[in-house]
Amino acid sequence: MSKGRAEAAAGAPGILLRYLQEQNRPYSAQDVFGNLQREHGLGKAAVVKALEQLAQQGKIKEKMYGKQKIYFADQDQFDMVSDADLQGLDTKIVALTAKVQSLQQSCRHMEAELKELTSALTTPEMQKEIQELKKECAGYRERLKNIKAATNHVTPEEKEQVYRERQKYCKEWRKRKRMATELSDAILEGYPKSKKQFFEEVGIETDEDYNVKLPDP
Repeated sequence: MSKGRAEAAAGAPGILLRYLQEQNRPYSAQDVFGNLQREHGLGKAAVVKALEQLAQQGKIKEKMYGKQKIYFADQDQFDMVSDADLQGLDTKIVALTAKVQSLQQSCRHMEAELKELTSALTTPEMQKEIQELKKECAGYRERLKNIKAATNHVTPEEKEQVYRERQKYCKEWRKRKRMATELSDAILEGYPKSKKQFFEEVGIETDEDYNVKLPDP
């Protein structure tokens, strides 16, 4: 056992006695070990030994619950509490509980505000973004100026005419392609060679040969 662990074990009875008196509630040896090991560096064996020693000396009480021993402070050392005092404590508990709830709600609000502030841009980041936006706006203004200064604008009527002609030509394209496909399919029913050979002999060129796709209606 290291020197530090030995010193902690030697002082364990006093530590555990104070802890049980301050908490004034029943604990198992495992509970006491789990609650105090980090703060005082007590080992499990030292806790068990100290609790048994305190119980033998009559400084604390122990009871068996099934196969487990429970340890608690000797209640004779505490003053009797009247009903009025108990009611006062209950009132204090209610008030403290309400205060805790209020503080928890306030804490949640502050955590949400902190999260929002943490995710927000810093002042240098905002200044940099403002400069980038100003630069972008200047580019858009220059582009708009060039567009307004141009003399070859297309009027809405001209634009509509172009769309109508496109629709007309696409419709005719679709119609002729369908007619050519139906005609070639009819011929191929009695043609002894393949479709590819037929197209080569006749000299038919398809949209696919030129990677051309008929636009959607």
